[in-house]
Amino acid sequence: MTGKVYIVGAGPGDTGLLTIKGLKALQLSDVVVYDFHINAQILNYLKNEAEFIYAGKRGGHHEMTQEEINRILVEKAKEGKIVCRLKGGDPFVFGRGGEEAEVLAREGIPFEIIPGISSAIAVPAYAGIPLTHRDLSSLFTVITGNEDITKHETRINWKALAELDGTLVFLMAVRNLAAITEQLIRNGKDPDTPAALIRWGTRADQITITGTLRTIPEIIKEKKINPPAIFIIGEVVRLRDVLLWYEKKPLFGQRIVITGKESEAYEKLELLGAEVIDFPTIEITPPEDWTGLDNSLSRLQTYQWIIFTSSSGVRYFMERMLEKGLDVRELKGVKICSVGIKTEEELKKYGILVDLVPEEFRAEGVVEAFKRLYNGNLEGIRILFPRADIAREIIPERIKELGGHVDAPVTYRSIKPETHAKRIKRFLKEGRITMVVFTSGATFNNFIELIGQEAKEFLMDVKIAVIGPVTKKVVESAGLKVSIMPEKATNEALVEAIIKTVQK
Repeated sequence: MTGKVYIVGAGPGDTGLLTIKGLKALQLSDVVVYDFHINAQILNYLKNEAEFIYAGKRGGHHEMTQEEINRILVEKAKEGKIVCRLKGGDPFVFGRGGEEAEVLAREGIPFEIIPGISSAIAVPAYAGIPLTHRDLSSLFTVITGNEDITKHETRINWKALAELDGTLVFLMAVRNLAAITEQLIRNGKDPDTPAALIRWGTRADQITITGTLRTIPEIIKEKKINPPAIFIIGEVVRLRDVLLWYEKKPLFGQRIVITGKESEAYEKLELLGAEVIDFPTIEITPPEDWTGLDNSLSRLQTYQWIIFTSSSGVRYFMERMLEKGLDVRELKGVKICSVGIKTEEELKKYGILVDLVPEEFRAEGVVEAFKRLYNGNLEGIRILFPRADIAREIIPERIKELGGHVDAPVTYRSIKPETHAKRIKRFLKEGRITMVVFTSGATFNNFIELIGQEAKEFLMDVKIAVIGPVTKKVVESAGLKVSIMPEKATNEALVEAIIKTVQK
């Protein structure tokens, strides 16, 4: 049984530039063979059981040779698997996609090419440089910049390029930049022609350097710019000062790591120019034993209250009720306490309205709310508290002190996921992370375990944002400083606090 190979262009870096068709192909795939220059955030969209194979291919340092990549594609497809060959930019623009497709065709393996947005087009746009303009350029030419210019035989007609009255775009040109400019000037190109080099275009650490054909090699040398970058030559570079937009975004330059599960709440940060990296250090799973919750479900009518402190608690509680043949009618007469907006929203999905929302979204706030409601005496009050396995004991202990009865069955578990931390660790080491967000003590502790011994040292150099005082206490007890904590313990409030802090 033969599978199929999708050769997919992932775009230049911004995950939003991945096409819908490319995303659908990714989500179908059993195996993904990916390169260095893709934004690894894209891999978060794939099904968990997919096999990931890193091909490398960065600036002359290849994890796998092209022949090895070809062999892997053929082997996996012949095993009957759906394979995605995920490449930066567009696979047919200096991406060797044509070579890989030829091999598949010879082997009789079905394949599809899904174009991506080439860095040749997207990166100049993010730098405010249009490749064409009615008054300045009627054509653009894309040229490889990594050809050995010193060799006697070359496929590049330097004289023709120098004479073109349009925009020249060189990809992979950093190491040969001085030789490229020398060849163009020698063949008649005006040395004062505007030029720009853009490194890590469409990403949070995008750098744009402008000059002229004559001056830019020395500028690049002084600033010690390394690949990946693209080189643009032409009058359109002059428009950058007018058309610059991406680097003006209020959160441009911020690369923020989110360690919780609810990353959707942080989309506003991306809209304002930040690059948000999902790195969940906590995974929510069912309990190992349902006995405790099942016993409580069998006597629901004996409780006056149910306390939900998370949307996960609501979801697992309701799903277990349905599995046991129960529905919301069993909750008639039982009052509901909800901690947090997200928890309340999750309850509404099941048609359940909330009777009590504590002012303070943490365990202490729940206890205070019940103290006020019953004037400090909970004698005869029976409460069900479906909880996580690692939840603090504040609620059960304090309620019992006030005379109440609490059953607190484990309803879900918070565990450390099996995840690869190599990329995040490298980014931290290189100083490319500006902020890390922790939404619970567990996300912090798991982060430290996943990153390793150097984690605390790395975190000394970045801003740390937390969702509430309990998490703050855990972080500070490790000897680290918390820079951001909102007054209200919600993801939305945390996002606003981050925006306010960064924009100061």
